[in-house]
Amino acid sequence: MDDAQRLECWRRSLEDSGRRTPLFDPRDGGAAARLLILLETPGPGGAEVRAVSRDNPTGTARNLTRFLSEAGIARHDTILWNTVPWIVHQPGARNRALRRGEIREGLAALPGFLALLPRLRVIVLAGRVAREAAPAIAAHRPDVVVLAMPHPSPTIVCTSPAITAAIRATLAQASGLLDRGCAPGLG
Repeated sequence: MDDAQRLECWRRSLEDSGRRTPLFDPRDGGAAARLLILLETPGPGGAEVRAVSRDNPTGTARNLTRFLSEAGIARHDTILWNTVPWIVHQPGARNRALRRGEIREGLAALPGFLALLPRLRVIVLAGRVAREAAPAIAAHRPDVVVLAMPHPSPTIVCTSPAITAAIRATLAQASGLLDRGCAPGLG
């Protein structure tokens, strides 16, 4: 079984436990990605299966596409995923804040996911919930550089020009680290 198949098997194992879990975007780097953008949780959406993708018709996806493009980060170098990877909302429900137990469960699943990304060099934690993953990442993937930025949701980006500047600066730093082939202590 190759790396991409192992990644999909891991995702399916979440679904097998009864959780609606979006697909990995096949246009991204998948298991060969060097940069993980770790978001918070998939939005509510409908009942259809979808991917965690910059191509989704949401403001967050549009913002992320723009910021990654500005930073010169190639799509094949990235994988997008969520701290709580399954959809916690009922089909058609409105977005709601994550519960502490949901965050704990998502963080518990994270080490298995990180182990399936052998080329990973940089992780960008996007938002408050994603920042909670820092200790698990340090324990299970001390070989990667971890950066944090605000979440690229329009409701957050629109609050201040400083938010946009922080996202741009973080992704520019991530791009530079990828260009240098960084490892912890070198970036």
